[in-house]
Amino acid sequence: MLYTRTGDAGTTSLVDGSREAKDHPRVDAYGDIDELSSALGLLASSKDCPDEIRGEIRHIQNVMFNLGSYLATPVKEGEEKPLPGLDAETEVLEGWIDSLDERTPKIRQFVLPGGCEESSRAHMARTICRRAERKITALSRLSYVDPAVLGYVNRLSDYLFIAARYLNFIAGIDEVVWKP
Repeated sequence: MLYTRTGDAGTTSLVDGSREAKDHPRVDAYGDIDELSSALGLLASSKDCPDEIRGEIRHIQNVMFNLGSYLATPVKEGEEKPLPGLDAETEVLEGWIDSLDERTPKIRQFVLPGGCEESSRAHMARTICRRAERKITALSRLSYVDPAVLGYVNRLSDYLFIAARYLNFIAGIDEVVWKP
């Protein structure tokens, strides 16, 4: 059966089986990670998304699933643990950022979200990523969160920014820039 009715009273089950209010900062944090993964899926499913970006996005979605599971697991005092492999995943993101940045013309203006559809989807994912980062920061004030989680999510927003710029560039679309 798909439905359980266990959440009808406004609580949800965490990984360890405990229950938490659906508006708790922990649920907010992993909920935003889930929303981010959905936005990434929307970008990757675009028919004009290059295979390179699609592959990177699918890889990131797998990391997002691990990250969501980590955030959905309460941490008991004295049992603070890192999320294994996340530092290496941050390095992977940095490599992709550097590669895309090298192939994208430099710009000295503030970029507004827009351009081609794929770039706009990347910008939407970037803003969701920034919100997730804020929610994870809020959670980290209440409960232990591996600092590498915030580093990864921060770097992911950088990746999504340069991916958006790269997608406009390869589509031959000029950046939408801020005109003060």
